[in-house]
Amino acid sequence: MLGRLPQNIEAITPIRGGVISNFQASEQMIRQFVRHARKGRRLANAPRITVSVPGGATQVERRSFKEAIHGAGASHVALFARPLAAALGAGLAISEATGCMVVDVGAGTTEIGVIALGSVVRGASARVGGDTLDQAIVNYVRRTHGLLIGEHTAQRVKLEIGNALPPTYELVTGVTGRSLAEGIPRSMTLSSHEIYEAIIEPLDQIVSLLRRVLESTPPELAADIADRGFTLTGGSAMLRGLDQRLREETGLPVAVADQPMTCVIRGTGLAIETLDSHFFA
Repeated sequence: MLGRLPQNIEAITPIRGGVISNFQASEQMIRQFVRHARKGRRLANAPRITVSVPGGATQVERRSFKEAIHGAGASHVALFARPLAAALGAGLAISEATGCMVVDVGAGTTEIGVIALGSVVRGASARVGGDTLDQAIVNYVRRTHGLLIGEHTAQRVKLEIGNALPPTYELVTGVTGRSLAEGIPRSMTLSSHEIYEAIIEPLDQIVSLLRRVLESTPPELAADIADRGFTLTGGSAMLRGLDQRLREETGLPVAVADQPMTCVIRGTGLAIETLDSHFFA
């Protein structure tokens, strides 16, 4: 619906950057999710809900999650660290003493965690992810070509011809937007080299975040990660060449999880079923 609604209707994104951006809309959205989950079931009590939160979420942001979910009808709300959820969903053994590492590049945030004995020993979170890449493409096309395109168009371009490494061969795709000079629709062709140039800055931020975590990792866990490498999750893990770039930047083995887009939600479900309460906030 984004970019296609009449002037009297506003499309709202209740959660941006991994945290609540519109409290009332978030509460209504969660209430609808609960209604769908309870459909056809007779539950005597209000549901208990677990939600994954970014590692960098402030206490105010964490409290907002709890208040919104309580307002949606939950009897109890537990918060679960997103790196742990991503690692569980990717099939990593988070309760072992041997260290493992996950890099979750989601829509709103990038979450990195070095995990051992069921906790995040070293971690970092930054509000850079798939949405940031999309906005970088929008800004590039506007700045370079004087054409305003929508977020959905930018996302399509990213998936079709985006690359985290300098492209070895040229890919092209067509886009249509509004000319800023003429104010009328115009079409043009974008190349994979242009898209790489557009997204290189947010990609550098992800690499810098990863290096900071590795530099602060205790030696024993660093040895484990050197042997086992790390796992890449999140929707943006499917960006062409991202695993290879992180492998070249760190010299470590990198594996992309199966179905990386759903690792966090699957991991949260596994946490509810299998983990003790002390894992949750």
